[in-house]
Amino acid sequence: MTTYFSEPQSMYYRFGEDQDQVLKVLAERYIGANAQADFVYRVFQKSGILQNEKGLYDLNLSKRFPDAQKGQISYAAALVWGDEDRNLDVLIRCYGPVRFYFNEQLVYRSTVMDEINLDATVKLGIDIKPGWNTLLLEMKYTPAGFGCQFGSDEGKVRILNVLAPFQERQGQAGWVYSKPISSEENHPEWNLLGSEEDHKLEWLPDVQWSEEKQMQPSLERIYGHLPGQQVYAWTRLVNRDSSDCPIRLSGQSSGPLNIWLNGVSAVQLKETGPFEVNIAAAFGRNDLLIRSECSDTAESWNFVINATVNGEQLELELPQRVHGASGESWLFLGPFESEDVEPDLQDLMRTDRVFKRNVLNDNPEETGSQQVRKERIYWRLDRPDAWIRPYYENAMLSNKWTVGSVTNYGRWDYPLGVTVYGLLQTGRYLQRPDISRYASEHVQSCTRMDEYSLWDREQYGFPAVNQQLVMMKMLDNCGSFGSAMLESYSECQEPTFLPIAERIADFMLTRLERQEDGAFYRECIGEFAENTMWADDLYMSTPFLVRYARLTENNSALDEAARQFLLYRKYLFMPEFKIMSHVYDFKYGQATQIPWGRGNGWTLFSLSEVLEALPAEHSERPALIAFFNELCEGYAALQGEGGLWHQVLNDSETYQEASCTAMFAYGFARGVRFGWLYQPARYIEAAERAWNGLTRKAIDRQGNVHGVCSGSRYAFTAEYYNKDLLTVTNDNHGIGIMMLAGTEVAKMKKHLAQPKVSSTAVTQS
Repeated sequence: MTTYFSEPQSMYYRFGEDQDQVLKVLAERYIGANAQADFVYRVFQKSGILQNEKGLYDLNLSKRFPDAQKGQISYAAALVWGDEDRNLDVLIRCYGPVRFYFNEQLVYRSTVMDEINLDATVKLGIDIKPGWNTLLLEMKYTPAGFGCQFGSDEGKVRILNVLAPFQERQGQAGWVYSKPISSEENHPEWNLLGSEEDHKLEWLPDVQWSEEKQMQPSLERIYGHLPGQQVYAWTRLVNRDSSDCPIRLSGQSSGPLNIWLNGVSAVQLKETGPFEVNIAAAFGRNDLLIRSECSDTAESWNFVINATVNGEQLELELPQRVHGASGESWLFLGPFESEDVEPDLQDLMRTDRVFKRNVLNDNPEETGSQQVRKERIYWRLDRPDAWIRPYYENAMLSNKWTVGSVTNYGRWDYPLGVTVYGLLQTGRYLQRPDISRYASEHVQSCTRMDEYSLWDREQYGFPAVNQQLVMMKMLDNCGSFGSAMLESYSECQEPTFLPIAERIADFMLTRLERQEDGAFYRECIGEFAENTMWADDLYMSTPFLVRYARLTENNSALDEAARQFLLYRKYLFMPEFKIMSHVYDFKYGQATQIPWGRGNGWTLFSLSEVLEALPAEHSERPALIAFFNELCEGYAALQGEGGLWHQVLNDSETYQEASCTAMFAYGFARGVRFGWLYQPARYIEAAERAWNGLTRKAIDRQGNVHGVCSGSRYAFTAEYYNKDLLTVTNDNHGIGIMMLAGTEVAKMKKHLAQPKVSSTAVTQS
């Protein structure tokens, strides 16, 4: 029997069969370990190195330096912060000769085949250490090409954020790169944490305005001279005076000007001139918003503002903490045409919104008229090509999905979809709205950035938040978390959920790859999973379709969910065991015949969700009820010693795995409660044994979850699943399903404890 800790450390030893207490500890441990830390904002220069759709940083220096000479060299440098040890695969695609130094050690030198073969991709493993890690690329010009692409493998899942080196750029995001130099020139010792001036190279992108631009006022140098157009400027005024004296705002404007303090109008200037006003302001930080219109005179576009209290100058600071923006105190948004719809003031003073403006067609000759198109804009700084940009910088995944001890809050991915669902159901069952609210707020932290994240991809090639949602290409990217999103809709009625749900539904129902018979599969051309069907994808699709159908009354989505189960049965069902193969590989025309535990768990879990939603009169319901009973019979026959199932279900030599055990307990308990099982007594006992085994063997007394297999690829041998897919403590694939299993087994027991209506009439004598 697999053992993860000694008996006195178990949840059962501490709480016995007090199921409510177990659920409480599970939920509270997770919430305590995953603080509500939002996104990190940084300065990013659009003229710097951008990413492509795969998340690779595209350092194509031939485009940036078309006059480079043969043999010249450029360098690109960046920093990576590590919260803890993290193993990561990185990819390099060479345009020409490249050397890659990681933490000052040469780890890669390109070969001629790497340089000449345009399709060659080199994969390297790097070990990111806690603290600062340095990346340095040395790239040589040849007539064939100059530079490389560089980034993490599966960039939307295993995120690689890079920060600018050098003290002068501290906190900024992105690479720096040098102008080409001859290979004979002397190079300094590299100190990427030191001063930029110590390296006798010209580094780009420029962080300072040109001398000519520096002579201009802020609005003029950022936007130019645009008569009739408007710009918003936002700062935060810090009032440290506690005497309740009013603040005096005074200054000068080159054109019409409006000022709001904490959303209250303070100044309305209709033409060029000075202004002065006294206004009440609270102690502490106060939002100061200005709308400035460019006049049609030759005077430079500008405003000047002073804020004092009792004669003392008040400090201005950025209204949003932005790393790399030292010395800046204003954010700018625009320009807007005067006839544009004016943004709502409360919406303006937020950084999770993008704003629409009208833009005249650049080439009216092509259309025959001066047409107007819509464009979205966002907050920027008074620096060359510099915008503020939010980044997801919480828990970062390693090669095997391990996440360590950093908060997962704010990330959209499929294991966290199960976690959110588990928290929602636990909060409801325990009548703890604080738990359900935490789960909903995690989802909202993602969805409220959705519009921004789509804009971010348009601007920079690859998003810095919501990577999987924005770069949606497979069911893993959308179905699980999308299902949890719709499940939480009843808690919060968050309006940002609905357009995302429509986008996911459109992807699943109209754009997802299918076999000729309509079965979902993974096309994934050129990738490991090319032309395969995974049992996992029943979970990645059908629970979302069920909830989407319920919300929109789109019965075709529910029909599709039912249909997929019967199609997947055709490819993956193993009749001799009455269980499912993990994967069908269309390249070989056969299933792998390896019944991975969690893949089967996903199947039963999701089938129970479809059956709950399926009307009694639905044409596929009898077949799905029969399939549910077949699977339950097969799983029950393979339940292992102590109540847990094995990693490979029909191989008792593989370790006992917790997440599949929780899913089978969940499915059995629901089958009993909803009356789907032909012989329920067997499954009552199996579900109770499974939950008992989990609390004794997999959940410790602190609420840590052990024995959960890390994220999987697939193989035709059981050895891969047993030897390569090792267990991870508190892996997100297992935490939520533990809570879901606990709530369902508890509901089953309460259901069974209810008085049954007697079939014999009782009369009083």
